[in-house]
Amino acid sequence: ALISHVRERGGVAGFWGGEAIPRDDVFFIEADVLIPAALEGVITEENADRILANMIVEGANGPTTPKADELLNKRGTIIVPDILANSGGVLVSYFEWVQGRMGYYWDEEEVKTKMEQKLRRATREVFETSKKFNVDLRTGAYILALKRIEEVYRERELFP
Repeated sequence: ALISHVRERGGVAGFWGGEAIPRDDVFFIEADVLIPAALEGVITEENADRILANMIVEGANGPTTPKADELLNKRGTIIVPDILANSGGVLVSYFEWVQGRMGYYWDEEEVKTKMEQKLRRATREVFETSKKFNVDLRTGAYILALKRIEEVYRERELFP
C-alpha cells in the first residue's frame, strides 16, 4: 500500500497507514535499525543521546560525527560504518570500469552475484577484525584498510 501511495503521490506524506512526524524526529523513534541515508553529519554529539535504535547502518557518507560515534559506541550501539554499508555503489562502478576496459559484458544477475560475494567477504572481514582487536566496526574497517595498504606496499617493495 505504501509503495502504491508513493507512486501516486510522489512521497509518503498523507499515507493512511502512518503517522506524520517532524522530519528530524525520524532519528529518535523506537527502531531496531536506523539508516541515515542522505546527509553528512546528522548524528551529532547534541542528538546522539536521543537515538533509540540499537544499530545504525550508515547509508550516507559520514552521517555520524566523530564525537557522536564515540558516545554511541560507549552506549553499545552497533554502527555499521559508511565505508562498509554504502560501498555497493562504488563496487558496481568498479565492475563497470572492468567491463569497459576488458570488453566484458556481465548481465545484472552476474553483477549482483559478484557484488554480493565481495560485500559478504568485506563484512565478514570487518567484523572479524573488529572482534580480533576489540574495537568498534568503524575502527575495524580502518585497521583492515590500513593492513591492505601495508600489504601492497610490502609486495611492491615501496619501502626498504
